[in-house]
Amino acid sequence: MSRRRGPGEQWPALESVGLSRKELALAEALQMEYDALSRLRQDKEESRARKEQLQERSLISWDDPVDRNAIKAARGLSGSDPALSHAVPNVPEGPQVPAGPSPPRSEPQPWKGPLSGDYLLIFEGSQRDFLGEPLNGSEPHEGGGSPKKLSPPPLPPRHPLWGCPEGSQRSPLSPKGQGQPRDINMFSVAQDKLLGRRISQEDPYGVDAITCLNLKSTYESEALREGSRGWKEGRSILEKESSRKPVARSKTMPPQVPPRTYGARAGGRKNLAANRNRRISVEPVPPRPHSLANGYELFEVSEERDEEVAAFCHMLDVLRSSSGSRDCCGSGLVWNAVNLSPEQPGHGVSLKVTVLCDSLREPLTFTCDGSSTVDLLIYQALCYTHDELHAVDVEDFLLKICGLEEFLQNKHALGSHEHIQHCRKFDIDIRLQLLRRKGVRSDLARTASDDQSPSTLNHHIHLQERPIKQTISRQALSLLFDTFHNEVDAFLAAEGDVPLKAERVIQSVMAICNALAAVESQEITAALNQMPPCPSRMQPKIQKDPNVLAKRENRERIVESLTAAILNLVELYCSTFNADFQTAAPGSRELGVAQEARLLTCPLAFTVYATHRIPITWAASYEDFYLSCSLSHGGKELCSPLLTRKAHVYKYLFHLIIWDQQICFPVQVNRLPRETLLSVTLFAVPVPPPGSSSDANKQRRVPEALGWVTTPLFNFRQVLTCGRKLLGLWPATQDNSRARSSAPNFNQPDSVILQIDFPSSAFEVKFTSPPAAEPSPRYEFGSLGEEDQRQLREAMQKKSLYWLTDADRQRLWEKRCHCHASPGALPMLLASAPSWDWGCLPDIYALLSQWSSMSHQDALGLLHATFPDQEVRRTAVQWIDSISDTELLDYLPQLVQALKYECYLDSPLVRFLMKRAICDLKITHYFFWLLKDGLKDSQFSIRYQYLLAALLCCCGKGLREEFDRQCLLVSTLARLAQQVRDAAPSARQAILREGLEDVAQFFKAHGSCRLPLSPSLLVKGIVPRDCSYFNSNAVPLKLSFQNVDPLGENIRVIFKCGDDLRQDMLTLQMIRIMNKIWVQEGLDMRMVIFRCFSTGRGRGMVEMIPNAETLRKIQVEHGVTGSFKDRPLADWLQKHNPEEDEYEKAVENFIYSCAGCCVATYVLGICDRHNDNIMLKTTGHMFHIDFGRFLGHAQMFGNIKRDRAPFVFTSDMAYVINGGDKPSSRFHDFVDLCCQAYNLIRKHTHLFLNLLGLMLSCGIPELSDLEDLKYVYDALRPQDSDADATTYFTRLIESSLGSVATKLNFFIHNLAQMKFTGSEARPTLSFAPRTHTLKTSGRIRDVFLCRHERVFNPSKGYTYVVKVQRDSPGEFQELHNKLRLLFPSSLLPSFPSRFVIGRSRGEAVAERRKEELNGYIWHLIHAAPEVAECDLIYTFFHPLPRDEKAAGTNLTPKPADATWARSLGKVGGEVKLSISYKNNKLFIMVMHIRGLPPLQDGNDPDPYVKTYLLPDPQKTTKRKTKVARKTCNPTYNEMLVYDGIPRGDLEQRELRLSVLSEEGFWENILLGEVGIRLRDLDLAQEKMGWFALGSRGHGTL
Repeated sequence: MSRRRGPGEQWPALESVGLSRKELALAEALQMEYDALSRLRQDKEESRARKEQLQERSLISWDDPVDRNAIKAARGLSGSDPALSHAVPNVPEGPQVPAGPSPPRSEPQPWKGPLSGDYLLIFEGSQRDFLGEPLNGSEPHEGGGSPKKLSPPPLPPRHPLWGCPEGSQRSPLSPKGQGQPRDINMFSVAQDKLLGRRISQEDPYGVDAITCLNLKSTYESEALREGSRGWKEGRSILEKESSRKPVARSKTMPPQVPPRTYGARAGGRKNLAANRNRRISVEPVPPRPHSLANGYELFEVSEERDEEVAAFCHMLDVLRSSSGSRDCCGSGLVWNAVNLSPEQPGHGVSLKVTVLCDSLREPLTFTCDGSSTVDLLIYQALCYTHDELHAVDVEDFLLKICGLEEFLQNKHALGSHEHIQHCRKFDIDIRLQLLRRKGVRSDLARTASDDQSPSTLNHHIHLQERPIKQTISRQALSLLFDTFHNEVDAFLAAEGDVPLKAERVIQSVMAICNALAAVESQEITAALNQMPPCPSRMQPKIQKDPNVLAKRENRERIVESLTAAILNLVELYCSTFNADFQTAAPGSRELGVAQEARLLTCPLAFTVYATHRIPITWAASYEDFYLSCSLSHGGKELCSPLLTRKAHVYKYLFHLIIWDQQICFPVQVNRLPRETLLSVTLFAVPVPPPGSSSDANKQRRVPEALGWVTTPLFNFRQVLTCGRKLLGLWPATQDNSRARSSAPNFNQPDSVILQIDFPSSAFEVKFTSPPAAEPSPRYEFGSLGEEDQRQLREAMQKKSLYWLTDADRQRLWEKRCHCHASPGALPMLLASAPSWDWGCLPDIYALLSQWSSMSHQDALGLLHATFPDQEVRRTAVQWIDSISDTELLDYLPQLVQALKYECYLDSPLVRFLMKRAICDLKITHYFFWLLKDGLKDSQFSIRYQYLLAALLCCCGKGLREEFDRQCLLVSTLARLAQQVRDAAPSARQAILREGLEDVAQFFKAHGSCRLPLSPSLLVKGIVPRDCSYFNSNAVPLKLSFQNVDPLGENIRVIFKCGDDLRQDMLTLQMIRIMNKIWVQEGLDMRMVIFRCFSTGRGRGMVEMIPNAETLRKIQVEHGVTGSFKDRPLADWLQKHNPEEDEYEKAVENFIYSCAGCCVATYVLGICDRHNDNIMLKTTGHMFHIDFGRFLGHAQMFGNIKRDRAPFVFTSDMAYVINGGDKPSSRFHDFVDLCCQAYNLIRKHTHLFLNLLGLMLSCGIPELSDLEDLKYVYDALRPQDSDADATTYFTRLIESSLGSVATKLNFFIHNLAQMKFTGSEARPTLSFAPRTHTLKTSGRIRDVFLCRHERVFNPSKGYTYVVKVQRDSPGEFQELHNKLRLLFPSSLLPSFPSRFVIGRSRGEAVAERRKEELNGYIWHLIHAAPEVAECDLIYTFFHPLPRDEKAAGTNLTPKPADATWARSLGKVGGEVKLSISYKNNKLFIMVMHIRGLPPLQDGNDPDPYVKTYLLPDPQKTTKRKTKVARKTCNPTYNEMLVYDGIPRGDLEQRELRLSVLSEEGFWENILLGEVGIRLRDLDLAQEKMGWFALGSRGHGTL
C-alpha cells in the first residue's frame, strides 16, 4: 500500500512538473466551485445518479482511500483529461475485484547535474501502458477477473527518462546512462496501438470534423514507469480510492509549456545511433503519419521547422565547409598576437632570448635582432640540437612561451609579438621552449568528423544553460485531445442532462487552450457562446433556448465549429512557439504569388483582438486598459502613436482584455522601410483608493505601462507579416528604449500574450531593394561659402550623431556631396537622411557606394541600432572584415552587443564573427563567454541561444569539452566564493579550506583546464597554501593554480562573486585601447593592463599583478596619517630600487604611468578612488583597480560627492616626480605628457563614443542612457583646439594637486581598514623589499654582530655589521615586534632594553648594546625550529641591496634637472613658448619656466609672465598670466591672444616677454626677459621651444 500524504505535500511534486503555486491555487478554487455544484445536483437527483452509475462506466475509479487534498491535487492535474479515462469495456453490475496498487519503486534520480530537473528526454519503450498493462485491453487480465480500474497517468515528468530495447532486462539507472536519449517530440514508430478508443468512421455524426481530432499517441510504458519512479513526491496522483462514486472532473490545467529538449533524434531503436545527429534541412520534410485515422494529424517534423532557423543552419553548413579543419584553427593552438605598431622592436633593437630544449641540459641564450623572424631563431636553436640540418624542416618545430600555452608565429618577426613587447616593457626575461609540432597537445583541434557532422542547434544544451524553445510535447497534447474527443462523443450521444455534458466539453476545451499558452481565440469564444451557461465560463449575454441543444444536429454544428476553432488554435500555437508538430503536413501549404511592397498604396492596418494570460491581480488593481501602437525605424517614429479604446478585464475561459479593434496607420505600405518595427505598449489606469473616486481624482491618476513588445513587419525573407500573430509582452520594468528588435517574450511562462490579426491575402507582399541612384557629383569642401563651411565644421566636430540638432541634420544631408573628404562623417550623414522608405533608398545607397572605405573604428558607428538597414550594415561589415584578429579582440564585446540590433538571425555580422571564431581559438574562447553572458539578457536570450548553439556546433568536439570543463570549474569556484562570503568572518578560513578540496577533486577528475581569463592559461591543480581571501565587501578569493607547464610559475587570480565585473571589463578595455592609441602615436605611457573577465552576472576572474602593492599599505608604513605625508611613495620606491640607475628608471616609469592614469581616469569618469584602489609596482608603474564606479557616478555622502577632485594626483605623487617637495622641470614633463596624451585621445573621440554607444544595451546600470555617454563627450571636449585642451587639462592637474579632499578620503579609508586584516596576512619587514625563506636562502648556521659603524643618512646614528654563516638599530626592534605577532612570548628570547641615560658616551652605548643584541640573536637562531626557520628571520638576515653598495654611497635621489633639464647657464632661466598665427590672430602659449633664480632673501619667487608687442607707446598690447606661488619652475599653459593684427604689421613687431615676481605691497621684481623678433619666425607654422631669459640685474619695474 502506498503511504498517505498529508495536506500540502503534493505541492513540491506538482511544482516539479511546471505548475506554479499560483496556478494550483486557482485550480483548487475552480475545483471547489465545481464540487459544490456537483454535490448539489447529486443531492437532487440521487436516484438518477445511482442508475446512471450502474448503466454507465465510471469515468475515473479510485480503489484505495487517500487524503482528500491528494484527490484534489489529482483532479487539478488530470481534470477532465480522460487519463485519464482509458477505454475499459462496460462490465455487468455486481461486485468487482479491486486491483492492488503497484508498490512504489524508488530509484536514484538520474543526471544529478545541471540537467537534472530541467530537461525531459523520452526514449523508446515497450508497447505497454505506464502501469505495465496492455493498451486497449489487447491482452487478457490476470485471473480472468474484471479488468483493473486505471488511475490517471502522470503528466510527463521533468526528469530524464531512460529506456531499453524490448525483451531485454532493464538495467539500473546510472548517471551516464546506457542508451541514447530520444527527443521528447519524437514518436514511437508503432502505429497500431493507441491510447483510448477512436471515433469510428461509421459514426453518423460529425465525421469530417471530429475525426480531425484523432490525435492519439502511444506513451511508451517503460518511459512512463521510469517517470513515475523518478517523479519525487508525486505518487498520490496514481493512488486509488475505494469508493466507486463518480468524481467530478476538474476544470484545472495541465502544466505550462514544458521545456523542449534536444537529445539525439532517431526514427527507431535499430537506427538510433546512426541517425542521432540527423537534421532536416531547409527543404520540406515528408510527413510520417503517426496514426491511421483520416483527417488532420500531428506530423513529426524537424527541429528546424522554422524557416529562418533552417536557413541559418544551411548557412552554417556552407560556412563550415569553406573553413575546414585544415585552417589555422585546425591545429588547436593558441597563437601569440602580432602587433605591427611603432612599439614593435625593429631593426637594430637587440633582444636577449633564452631557448630551452628537452634534448639539451643547459638553456640556449641568443641575442637576436627584433626584426628577425621566429623561424630563423628556430633554425639557430636547431643547430645546437642536430648534427645534420639538411633533413630537418623548420616548420616541424614551434617556439612556445614558457608558462603559457601559447606559441609564436614562425613567419612573423620576433619583435612583432605582443609577448616580446610586454617582456621588453617590464624588463622580463624572454624564455621560450623549442617543441616539435607533432608533440604539441592538440586536444582543441577540429577533426574531420567535426567537419562532416551536420549543423544543428539541438546539442550542447548544458553549455547554454537553458533550452532554446519551450513548447508542449505532442504526447501531452494528444492526451488532452483524447479527453476532448471522449467528452464530445458523450455530448453528442447525450439524451438527457445536456448541460452537464456540455460543461464537461467546455472543461476539456479549457484544458486544451490552457496547454496552448492559455489562449482563447475569438472563434473558440463564439463556439462556446452557443453552449448553455455553466460555471466554467462567463454567462453569455444572450440567453439561449435550452431546447435548441436537445436536437442532435444543433449539437453537431456546435462541435463542428468548436473543432475547427481548436485546430486553428493548434496551428497558431505551432507557428508561434515553433513546436515539433503541426496540423498539416509540412510543405502542403503552397506559397502565394509575390507582389512588391512598393506597388501597394493602401495604408497599414491590422486588428488588435485581445491580450491573454492576464494576471488576476490586474483586475483588482487596474481599470481602463488600452494599447499604444507605433511604427519606428532605427529608433525614430514614423508617425504618431495610435491608441485603442479603453477596456476592462473580462472572464471567459480565462481572464481576457478584448478590444477587437482595427488599427489603421496613416502610412502607406509602400512608404514603410524594410526594417520597420511595430511597437505595442499596454497601459492601464490604477484603481483609485477607497473614498477618492471622484472625476478629479480620476483625471489625476497617471496611466501605468504594464508591458510592451516589438515585432518586425517584414520577416527574414522580406515578406510583409500576415495572418494571426501571438506576441508575448515584456514587463514594463524592463527598459524598451534599447530593445529595438527584441523577440516577443515567450521565455517567461506567465507572460501576457497579445493577439494581433494582420490582413491575409492570396499573395505575398515582398520588399525588394531598389538599385542605387546615379552617382552624385563630388565637390570640394572649400567650394562652400565661409558660413556654410563653419556650420558644417561645427556639426562634424560633434563627432557623434547623438547630439545633432534638426538644423544640423538638414544641413549635413543637403551638403553631403561636399563631405567626402571626411570619411568618418558618414554615420552622421546617414543619420541625417530624411527617410528610409523605398523611394529614398536609392539616394542613400548611392552615397554609400560612392563613399571611400572607412576605417574599422569609424565603421563601428554604422552597427548601432540607429542603422537597422541591411545594406548599410552589410557595407559596415565589409569594411570591418579586413581587421586583424588582435584588433578584433579589442572590439569583440561591442560586436557581440551589436548582434542585438540585427533584425534577423542570419546577418553579415553573424557570418563575419562565426568565420573568425572558426579560424582563431582566442576569438572562439572570448566569443563563447560573451555569448554565454548574453543569455542573461532575457529580451535577447533567444537570439544568443541560437548563436551560442551555432558556435558550439562549429568549434568541434574537443573545444566543446574544454568549455564544459571551464563552466564546471567556474560553477565550483562560484559556489565556494558564495559560501565564504556568506560565512561568519571567524569561519571563513575553514570553509575556504574545505571548499578547496572540491576544486582539487575537479582537477583530479578532469586533469587540466584553461581559465576563462585566457585560453593560454592552462592549469592542472590548486595550491591551497597560497589561497586566501580579501576582507572587502565582496570577500573575493585569492587563488593560486598550478601551471601545467613546469617551466612556468603558478597562476594567481582573484575570483569575485557578488560583483558585476562587466563594468570592470569595459573600463579596462577602454584603457587598453587608449594605451594602443598612445603607442601607435609613438608615446608609450608604460600602462599596466591586466586581464579581467566576467563569467556570469555577479562573478568573474581578475588577473593578479605580481610585485605590486596598494597605496594604502605603502602609506600606512608611515603611520595611519601616512596619506598626509609626502615621502611614503618615494621611500618605498627607494627601498625596492636602491641603485641609482634603478631608482631613476622607476621614477621615469612612475611619471609616464601616473600621467596615463590621470588622463584615462578623467576621460572615463572613474570614481570611488581611494588608496586601496590604486597600486604601485616595485618598478614604478602605477595602475588603478576596481572600477565599480565610472562615468561620473560618484559615491555620495548626503549631498557631498566623495570624489571631489577631477582625478587622483596628490602631493606624494608630485614628490616622486619632482624629486623633492619643490617643483622641478620633471613636473613640466609630467604636465606635457598628460596634455599630449589627452589630445591624442581627443582625436579618437568618435571611436570611444561608438564603443560606449554600442554598450548602451548591455545592462550596465551606469551606462544606460545618453546622459552617461554625454559625460565622456564633455570630458573629451571635441570642439576645443589642442591649445585650449592643453590649458584645460593643466588647470585640472592644478585642481587635483591642490585638493585636500583626496588625502582626507585616503585617511578615512585608512581608519576604516584598520580593523581588517587579510585572511592570512603575514607580517613583513618594512625595510626589506622582498621576503626570503629557508628554502630560497639556505640554512643559517651562525649569526654574529661584528662591529658598529657611524652613519649620517638618512639620519644620524649607528648601524651594526652582521656576519651570517650559511650550508642586520630599530630594525632589530621591528623584527622582535613582528615575531611576537606570530609566536607566543614563551618561544622568543627577551629583547634587551634600549633605556639609556645621557648621550655623551654614544659609542660606548652602541658597543654595549652590540653585546646584548649578540646574545639575543644567538638565542633566536637556536630557538624552536618554527621560530628559527620562519620567513621573518631569513628575510632579516638576508643581505639587503643597500648593504651591498660601496661604503659612502649617497642614497639620496638624483637631482631633478640632471637628466630632465638642459642647463643653458643663463641666470634668468628659460621659458617654453608655443607661437602660432592664423586668421589674423597671434597665439602665444606660455607653457613652462625653469631655472628661475631665487630672490635675494633666498626664498622662491611668485612668478608670472607679462608680454607686449613693441612698439607700443600706449601699452595697449599688455597681456599677462596668472601668478604661480613659491616656485622657480612654474607651469602655466596659458594662451595669450592678439587679435586683428595684419600679417604685414606683425612682421614689424617684436614680442617682449618679462618674468616678474609678485611682491604684494612692494614693487614687483624682474626675474628675466626676452625679446623675439617676429619676422625671424615662420608664422605659417607653429613655433615651439625654450627661449633663454636675459637679466638686466635685479631691478624693478
